[in-house]
Amino acid sequence: MLYFVGTPIGNLKDISFRAIEVLKEVDEIACEDTRHSLTLLNHYEIKKPLFAYHKFNENKECVNIIEKLKAGKNIAVISDAGMPVISDPGNVLVKSLIEEGLEFTVVPGACALISALILSGLDSARFCFIGFLPEKQTERKELLEKYSSLDMPLIFYSAPHDIVKDIETVYSVFGNRRAVAVKEITKIYENAERFNLKDGLKSEPKGEFVLIVDGKEKEDYSNLSIEEHLQMYINSGLDKKEALKKVAKERGVSKSSLYKYTIEK
Repeated sequence: MLYFVGTPIGNLKDISFRAIEVLKEVDEIACEDTRHSLTLLNHYEIKKPLFAYHKFNENKECVNIIEKLKAGKNIAVISDAGMPVISDPGNVLVKSLIEEGLEFTVVPGACALISALILSGLDSARFCFIGFLPEKQTERKELLEKYSSLDMPLIFYSAPHDIVKDIETVYSVFGNRRAVAVKEITKIYENAERFNLKDGLKSEPKGEFVLIVDGKEKEDYSNLSIEEHLQMYINSGLDKKEALKKVAKERGVSKSSLYKYTIEK
């Protein structure tokens, strides 16, 4: 059996009894940085063979893990902080496990994006997690364009050396919106800075960030007549059928109730 085990994102006490139990019982533990993980494992007096499993050796070690499992070993996979696979190595392994018909499970734990969303104070009924933005500027903007019209908070992970650039890029695509930058979650200097994208951060960019940006506000078309609303989209290049579809959706009415407005007079 392979276990994906959630580990603390800051405070070492944020780990479940089950996670400690599993880490003590498995034969080996795969971790991003063996030195980093030793701090947690030593704290709970867990003595197990460790081996590195990170984004630079993921494909090679994936084969190694599969071989160990087939040999009858139980393996735990942990990341430096939080849940493995989520913006961390593991996706390749999950696919291989399914292809090989090998058993795996999850031992839940702390998750930075959920904690940050709560700390942000933004609407948490629905949200979209995007993770880290790509390195290339063109790819960053292309990705953001796909999510620019969502009317729910968007959550990003950002390193301290990227947070300023990330905010500027998001602003260039989304325009000015409310945002919250959360850092040092569960630690002594935990902080949630609320700001507008156009203003950027006021504090020094230190620590790993979770950036939460408010969704797009719904347009108010109540001041337009139905004819004006339809004409607005037709003037923008949409045909009557597509304009009708958008107007019906935005006004919360059926398309059939608007057909009479598309008949030529």
